Amino acid sequence: MPELARGYWLSTVTGRRFAFDAGALCLEFATTGGKGWRKRWETLHQPADLAAWAARSRLGAAAALDPGGMRLTPADLAAASALREAIWHAATEVALGRRARRADLEAINAAAAAPPMVPAFGRSDRQRSWVTPVTGAQLLSTVARDAIELFTGPHASRIRQCDGPRCSLVFVDTSRPGQRRWCSMERCKNIDKQRALRARRRLATEGSPAADNTGMDPWPVLRPPG
Repeated sequence: MPELARGYWLSTVTGRRFAFDAGALCLEFATTGGKGWRKRWETLHQPADLAAWAARSRLGAAAALDPGGMRLTPADLAAASALREAIWHAATEVALGRRARRADLEAINAAAAAPPMVPAFGRSDRQRSWVTPVTGAQLLSTVARDAIELFTGPHASRIRQCDGPRCSLVFVDTSRPGQRRWCSMERCKNIDKQRALRARRRLATEGSPAADNTGMDPWPVLRPPG
């Protein structure tokens, strides 16, 4: 169920909103923050933040998921951070045509070894839900299993990094022609179009290409839609 297609709303640090479809649950998870320079965009500060992310992720889109039905602890938050680092680095390596580090794959394997979340019928035979309470180990196992399926499945060759010169977002190109280059048409694709237009205008008037003075955040922060 987590593979259900669903777009996210992301927002840059300047407040610019744009639609982003990571194409996979594990890559949605990878956009929630990180270590080093990515710490600037951290969104998982407490267990409740992790529960809220799960509810608005593909898990929540695939089946009703109430954050109140999740039993998460500070230890789960630390484990989530470690898994997120492994997924982020592995996906980036694959997107750049390199082999993922074995340590990252082993970290994903370890998280996937726990029992995953269990789907169930909701109030009717047409409604899906999850068996609650959902533990942190179950949540992270579900995310890790999604990563294993992605990296070993038919879409592994379509894991890509945005072509934006200052964007590091990674996504799965699930389009039929397989020609997606940008994290978002509203963001990096639009910025590229504006850059090309300025270059053509300057070339026409001054005989020299325009300097790239486009200001943008190098990586967006995940915000809930609304």
